[in-house]
Order: sequence, then structure tokens, then C-alpha cells
Amino acid sequence: MTSQTKGLKFLVRALESRNFRLFFFGQAVSLIGTWMQLIAMRWLVYRLTKSELMLGIVGFISDIPLFVLVPFAGVLADRLKRHRIMVVTQSLAALQAAVLAVLVITDQIAVWHVLALGGLLGIVSAFDITARQAFIIDIIEDRNSLPNAIALNSFIFNSALLIGPAIAGVLIAEVGEGFCFALNSLSYLAVLGALFLMIIPEMSFTTSPQVFKAALTEGAAYTLASVPIRTILTLVASVSLVASSYGLLMPVFAEDILHGGPRVFGYLMSATGVGALIGATFLASRSRLKGLPDLIVVAGVFYGVGLITLSFSRWMVVALGIALVLGMSLMMQMASSNTIVQSIVDDQKRGRVLSLFVMARRGVESLGSLIFGTIANWVGTPATLLIGGTICLLTVAAFAARLPSIRQASRSFDDDRTDTKHGIP
Repeated sequence: MTSQTKGLKFLVRALESRNFRLFFFGQAVSLIGTWMQLIAMRWLVYRLTKSELMLGIVGFISDIPLFVLVPFAGVLADRLKRHRIMVVTQSLAALQAAVLAVLVITDQIAVWHVLALGGLLGIVSAFDITARQAFIIDIIEDRNSLPNAIALNSFIFNSALLIGPAIAGVLIAEVGEGFCFALNSLSYLAVLGALFLMIIPEMSFTTSPQVFKAALTEGAAYTLASVPIRTILTLVASVSLVASSYGLLMPVFAEDILHGGPRVFGYLMSATGVGALIGATFLASRSRLKGLPDLIVVAGVFYGVGLITLSFSRWMVVALGIALVLGMSLMMQMASSNTIVQSIVDDQKRGRVLSLFVMARRGVESLGSLIFGTIANWVGTPATLLIGGTICLLTVAAFAARLPSIRQASRSFDDDRTDTKHGIP
């Protein structure tokens, strides 16, 4: 490795793009608030109901719009300016958090409020997340920096996972959940300010007269025809289904298994963030796709074994260590999958394919929340985690059988990028 590819500058090379730099720092603030709200909402629901099933229902209502709406959001992301889409969605998300804060602080909150506002945020998120995923390619000047930009995006997401839950745990214990929602509403000002400061070059968007149905069909057909993309999305969906059980059941695990409270819940989620940061830092140091498919398999094994081990844990120190491993392995799976898909997808279909990625990643979590919330209500949290870990290992084994085609796609991208660097058309 040459001196140019060493050190901190290489790790953050995507920040050389002004627009991505603005996006990075705006998101860094906003995502801390997002994680604070997520933790506060889960704790609020469990405080009000003491029901694992209700946790699952709220998770389902909050995320099911992503499963239903993201294909339409993908078409819009290919037809409209993603920058403008994000201004609208981020503003609506700030309003949702403000309403939730007022209801909690004035002690008017009821579970139906959480369900309604969670569903509203899910609708907004379906369009926001899809546009945001496709937006990354719009704000980096050097396409060779795309893998680094995706890794850095994961880095700030998981940095927020480290900081947000820890702050939320303290605030919930001291002053209640309402202040977490209020701070989240204010945090959106950072990303909105960044969006307004960006200078986005004119970009060519799809001008095809296709109706939505035809555009959706074209995107789905393209995805199904690509063995690497199809295989990766299947794995992402399967692991996301299982991963929903972890975040969903952590309030129960913290209180009933570890005999802690909101602080312990916050510590567990922050430990997850530490692990994810380690994984994100490692991925940011990479410059090629080579090895990422194998990394997905290794990380998947660690995640499955981690869930199984956590199901038997009854000590907080051990649980924190396992949470670190879970955070690192899940982040490496998802970021590596995202990087491969974004690198090999056709630009004209980017929004639609990434909408399917969002559906597999976040939309499937809505189904997982309902399924695993119901299972936990029947057999308890530890047994549910054990079931989830077993499913994860079986899924990763099936994915490993399709590795050759994914390796080939990764090598093709690396070869094309090398040719471009040397001026070969």
C-alpha cells in the first residue's frame, strides 16, 4: 500500500466532496436524535403496557409502510430530485417528533398515539431512506469513493447508536421520554441546514413515460435477473427478519433478564454501537470490493452465534460483550451488502433497486417485529433469541453456496475501476 492510501485521510477520503461533507456532519447530529427517539419510544411502550406483544405491534405499525411503500419511493427517487425529497421528508419527521414530545411532556400520551405517530413516521421514512440511499452517489465527486462514502455513512449511523441510546437512557431515568423526542425534533435542523447549503449539480433523471406499474416491474425484473443482487437481497431480508428480535426485545432483556432499567437498556444499545463503529472503521479502510462477499458470511456466522449466546446470558458484563459483537457483525453484513449492490447496479435503476434493498432491510423488520414479538409472548425472550440465531446461521449457510457469482461481480467492478484509473475506456 502506498503512502497515499495510509492514515486518516484515506479512511475519510469521501469527505473531500463538499456536499458529502455537509451531509456527513448534518446526519451525525440528526442520527443521535433519531436513536434517542427510538430508544425512548420502545421504553415508553413497554412502560405503558409491560407487553412484548405490544412492542411487536408498535414495531410492525412503524415499519410496515417501508415494506409497502418503498417500491413507489424507488420510482420517485429515479424520477425526482432526491435532494428535494429529503428536504420534505426530514421536515415532516421533525414535526412528528415534536408532536410526540408535546404529548409525552403534557402527560397526554396513550399507546394509540404511539401507534399512529409511529405509522406516520414509517410512511415518511419509506420515501426518506430510499432517497437518502440513492442520494449518496449524487454528492460524491469521485465514484471510486463510493465504497468509502457508504462505510462513512454507516460510521455516523453507528456512532449515533453509541451516543444516542446512552443519552436516552439517562434522560429517560431522570426526566422522562418526552425530552428525548424534543431533542430529536431539534436535531433535524442540522441535516436540513446541510441540505440547504449543498450545491447540487444538474443531474439527468429518468424521463421515460412509463407508468408506475411498468417502472416497478422493470426494476423488479432487473433485480431478479441479477444473481448477485438477488442473492444479497435475500440474505439481507432473512437477517433483518431475525435482527428485529434483538432491538425489539432489549427493553425486556434489560429489565426482566438483567434486572436493570432504562440505563441498562441504553448501555446495551450503546455497546452495540461500539461494535458497529469497529466494523465501520474496518470497512472504511478498504479500497476494493474483493473479499466483501466472504466477509458477509463470516459476519453472519458471528451474528447467529452471538444471538444464541445472548439467549443464555444472565450477566450484564457478558451481555455487553455480546452486544458489541452483534453490532459489529450486523453492520459489516449490511454495509458490505449495500456497497456491493450500489457498486454493480445500473444508474438508471438505482433508486428502484435500492428501494428493494430498503424493503429487505427495514421493511422486513416490520414483519419480524410482529412475528418475534408474538413468539416472545409465548416462549419468552431468551428462547426467542435462540430461535433467531438458529435461523440466521441456516440463512448464511444458504448464502455461502452462491458466493462464486457474487465474487465475480465484485471482481468485475474492481477491474473496471482499475481500468478507469489508468485511462482505459
